[in-house]
This record gives sequence, C-alpha cells and structure tokens, in this order.
Amino acid sequence: MKRLHLYIIKRFIGPLIITLLISLFVLLMQFLWVYLDDLVGKGLEMHIIVEFLIYTLAMLMPMALPLSMLLASIMTFGDLGENNELLAMKSAGISLFRIMKPVIVLSILLSIGAFQFSNRVIPVSFKKLITLMASIRQMRPEIVVKEGVFSNDIDNFSIKVGRKSKDGSMLYDIMIYDHRFDQGNETVTVADSGTMKITPDKRYMILNLYSGETHAEIQSDNKEAKGYPYRSDKFDKQTIYSKLQGMEFERKDESIFRNQFRALNNKQLQYFVDSISKQVEISNTAQALTINYPQPVSVSIGALARKDVLPVPKMRLHKYVDVDSVLQNSILPVRKQLIDIALIGARNNIRALQQIDELNTANIRMLNRFDTEWHKKYTYSIACLIFFFIGAPLGAIIRKGGLGMPLVVSVMLFIFYWVISTTAEKYVREAASGLWFGVWFSTIIFLPAGVFLTYKAVTDSTVLNIDSYAGFFKKLRFRNKIKSDKLT
Repeated sequence: MKRLHLYIIKRFIGPLIITLLISLFVLLMQFLWVYLDDLVGKGLEMHIIVEFLIYTLAMLMPMALPLSMLLASIMTFGDLGENNELLAMKSAGISLFRIMKPVIVLSILLSIGAFQFSNRVIPVSFKKLITLMASIRQMRPEIVVKEGVFSNDIDNFSIKVGRKSKDGSMLYDIMIYDHRFDQGNETVTVADSGTMKITPDKRYMILNLYSGETHAEIQSDNKEAKGYPYRSDKFDKQTIYSKLQGMEFERKDESIFRNQFRALNNKQLQYFVDSISKQVEISNTAQALTINYPQPVSVSIGALARKDVLPVPKMRLHKYVDVDSVLQNSILPVRKQLIDIALIGARNNIRALQQIDELNTANIRMLNRFDTEWHKKYTYSIACLIFFFIGAPLGAIIRKGGLGMPLVVSVMLFIFYWVISTTAEKYVREAASGLWFGVWFSTIIFLPAGVFLTYKAVTDSTVLNIDSYAGFFKKLRFRNKIKSDKLT
C-alpha cells in the first residue's frame, strides 16, 4: 500500500508543479500587461527587474495555487482513468477514497502551507512590491530624441534633431532652445552635428556640439526701449552640461505603506479591526450627542406678547412650552428672530450629522476591507482543498489526461469561482451584504459540490457515470425510432 501511495503522489506532484508554473506565468503576464506603462522606458537594472518579478510572483501565489490544484487533480485522476489504472485498482479491492487518501493528506498540508504563506510572506512581499512600484513610477523615462520632433525630456532645454546616424551615436542638424533663465525662446543654438551622453549615475547630460551658432536676445533694463540687443556667436565645438532630475532610481521608505491592509498579517489586521470598530462606536455615540439643542434663554413674556395683552413678570423658560402659543402671542420681529434661530440650529444639526455619517461610512468601508483581508487568508487556503475534492472526482469521471479537456473544465470552474468571490467581496466592501456571507459565499457554493462529487465517485454512483447517460439516450433514440416505424 505504501508503494501505491508513493506512486499516486508521484503522479500528482508532476502535474501540480507544471500547472502551478503555467498558472503563475499566465497571471504574471496579465499583471505586467496592466502595469506595462509604468515599467517600460525607465532603464531599470536587471536586479531591480528580478526583484520586481519575485515579489509579483509571491503576490500571485494564493490565486495560482487553487487553480493548479484543480487542474493537477483532474489531470492525474483523468490520466489514471484513461489508462484503466483506476479500474485495475478497484478490481483489486482498493476503493477510490483509499486511492485519493495520500493526495488528500498532501492537499491538507498544502492548504496549511498556503495559509502560512498568505499570513507571513504575502504581507512582506506586498509592502516591498508597492514600495518598489512607487519608486519606479517616480522615475522619468529615458531620454529618447526622435528625428524631426522637439524633445522636452531634458530639463530647461528643447531639442530638435534632423537625423541620426544608424547606431544613434551622432546627431545632425541640431536645434536647441535654452530655457534655463525662463525668458522664453530667446536663446537658440544651431549646430551641424553633435553627440549626447548621460553620465552612468543618470544625473547629468553632456551635449557636445560641432560647427554651430548661438543666437540670443539680451534683456535690457530700459523699459522704454523698443528693441533688445542681439548677439550671435559662432563655435567649432561647444559643450552643454545639464542636470537631470528623477532619472536615477531612488527607493522609497517601506514604512510609508506599512498600514496598507494587504501589508498586514492576521494579528495586525485584528488589531486594526478592533481599533476601527471602536472608532465606529465613538462616531455613533457622537452622532447622538452632537445635536445642538436650543439653550434656555431669559425672555420676557410681556416683550413677546402683543401690545393688547397685559405684561407678565420675567421668567426663564427651562421647561417645555407650547411653541405655537409663544409664536402666536409674539410680535412680528420677535417671531421672525425665533424662527431664524430655530432654522440655524436645524441646519447646524443637519450639517453635523452629515459629517458624522460620512466619517462613519468611511470607517465602515475601511473596516470591511481589513475584515475581508483577514478572512481571505483562510478562504484561499481552503479553496486549495475544495478544488482537489472537485477535481479528483471529475478526473475519474472524465477519464482524460493531458491539457485538453482538464484545462477547459478547470478554467471554467475557476473563472466561475473567481467571479463569485470577487462580486461577493465587492458587496462586502460597500457594506451591501454581511461579512461572513459575502466573503465565504464562494466556499459555501463549492464545498457542498466537492463533498457531493467525492461521495458519488467513491460509491460508484451512476449519477456520475457518463456511460449510463449515453446508454439512456441510446435507448430513448431506439424507442423513438420504433414509434416512428409503427406510425409509418
């Protein structure tokens, strides 16, 4: 039996590694396609590119592993069924569950490892990746001088080149506008040829010009002058130095992104969840206490009363009074003043409640993001185990190995899982559904399916026997043919 277990594990490990590499490659290409504009033309060194790819692959691992588990299990058991190896094992009295047992243990270990990877490695990789991305984005693209087009990539200069040599080392018919003094296009240099080099540290540009002229208008202090002095200089060789900013790679501080929800492990996420929950409670309490109730004021009922009503002594209105009666017995200016005070208080209350409600909504969305990330570390790990229990019975049913039918079935199932999971998480982030139901909705759907398929495959149920359905349709077609023959 140990030999059989080792044999099954060996048959499973190979497709698992191959499909994992394929899944990572496909997801990496999708990621690079999205962020291609931020990477191209920056002149990044090889070690930075390798570092970027390593962090990206680590971030894509939680999504690639469930897909590879599904595809590898379908391929392995489909190949065993296609070669009649499953039939031979069952004939020897070995049940499908015992055949699957070593791979089940391996899947459980992989699920535990996936959780540890998501909880320990992913936060560090995300923090380093987002720091590296921010550092790359702040870099300016490499200076590319095109023929016949003005280039403004060099600070304080605008350069136009008529043509370039085949190797790009020599430039011809050069025109340069000097903007170092912020005086517009008052200084222009024309040269027959030249070379442009950038220092290895990418901080300075050195431009050597040959056989040219520099024309400049000299600003005059006399504001009443109708014209400006003009100067023209000829040169055989001229060298221009320009300092370049933002061309070199400067790594940002990782601590800037340490509070991003994907850069935290579960313990840190739980701390933020508790803190934000307390803020929401405080905000709800403040919402009730922020209402500005009118303060008691000293008022003379006689001053509020109409002239034909006898005056009464002054008193403080600390208790509830009949507002309609007070307004009805008040003179018009006082009545207007009371109404204005009430309107101002009501508007202030509405504004204060709106601000608290906006703050509360933002806190709830942030809370949902942290909570969702906490649960996702478990859902992706459990998905590895669920997809095995879906893929292994399907492989035994399909009885096809390779990357044909198993690949089609795996991709369809994984896309369905991903769409459900993404949609449910979006509802959770927008507080449109409950946290547990939204985050675990895909698991709630696929877990019973995996249990059902595994049970039916182990018990050799005809529900999962494709041949039985083929025989049923053949019998149905035969009966219809007999009926048609009798009618004719």
